[in-house]
Amino acid sequence: MPTSQDMTTEHDPGLLDALQHQVAVFARRAEQTRLGGTGQLRNSMDRAAYLLLNRLDQEGPMGVKALAAGMGIDSSTVTRQVAPLVDTGLVKRTSHPEDGRAVVLQLSPRGLARLEEVRSSRRDLMAQVTEGWTAEERESFCTLLTRFNSALSARQSGLPASPEGESAPTS
Repeated sequence: MPTSQDMTTEHDPGLLDALQHQVAVFARRAEQTRLGGTGQLRNSMDRAAYLLLNRLDQEGPMGVKALAAGMGIDSSTVTRQVAPLVDTGLVKRTSHPEDGRAVVLQLSPRGLARLEEVRSSRRDLMAQVTEGWTAEERESFCTLLTRFNSALSARQSGLPASPEGESAPTS
């Protein structure tokens, strides 16, 4: 396995410095703007809520442990983040169909409607930010960003990252 010294000499240090700087700038700008969409819905849903609702929409009802594992976070964190979503009626807690003692989290119809509003607003923002980009540039950026996020997630969880960036859960 190459050491960090080997990797620095193997790759262009100037390019790696520029990359880490751009990632830091992106992180700051993303946090400042929260990449929260446009218009009235701008910043109307925090990142944690968006990611939880999105995962429940994509993967269907699941327990806290499964949701936490899929997002690469602790169960207690998911429990804390889900509580206000249940309180506001965006997520429903139901009994597991096979084990009535277990709790399953499910996106409510209200939660799905709200998620669709936020998605639409965020889609508009992405269109505005990438205005003037070709479809190929958008696709390439999305592919590379997905690969980058997967590699970060794999590193955080101690898993090897595949070249396509598919080994680790994205959250």
